[in-house]
Amino acid sequence: MEMIEFEHPVARDFVTRLRRKEASPARFRAYANRLAYLLAVEATRDLSTAPAEVETPLETTLGEVLVDHPVIVPILRAGLGLLEAFQDLLPDSQVAFIGISRDEATAKPVWHYSSVPDVVGKKVIVLDPMLATGGTAASVLEYLFEKKASEVVLVSVVAAPEGIARLEVFENLTVITVCVDRELDASWYIRPGLGDFGDRLYSNNT
Repeated sequence: MEMIEFEHPVARDFVTRLRRKEASPARFRAYANRLAYLLAVEATRDLSTAPAEVETPLETTLGEVLVDHPVIVPILRAGLGLLEAFQDLLPDSQVAFIGISRDEATAKPVWHYSSVPDVVGKKVIVLDPMLATGGTAASVLEYLFEKKASEVVLVSVVAAPEGIARLEVFENLTVITVCVDRELDASWYIRPGLGDFGDRLYSNNT
């Protein structure tokens, strides 16, 4: 596993805005979307390109086009807050969906839904804004690697050390996060964290 703590002043600014408890759902969604563009650039840094001839208004020249279109997988529902930016940057990528919730009594992942295309030999970008225990992420990674994905990039906004440690067993995995927070509390929430990402996207609950 490769761990990348994304260092960018604008990214740190947006995480601070997301942490503020007074941020309305509309503000929270806007901040998450803008931060997602920065994370999308980092997550796609190593995509393959091929030479391409292009006709400009003045002459013919050589450019590059993407030949490696990863599959994007937001984990419902929180991952939807990052999806738009990735789709804008990767308009030719397929989007898959996985719906998982966390059992609040056990912190174990509970699967509800999956719609994933053929990922054999493909790079997959998983959007999971809060990497807490790592249980949900580990379950999704096992599923994708069983389906023969060649490489997975897991994108989060904040992560707990416990979740990162849980994913260290995976090869061909890159984890990108803006902040590694202090710890998980007794209820498996990231501290200092920013509350429940999904709730804050779509309601006033924190």
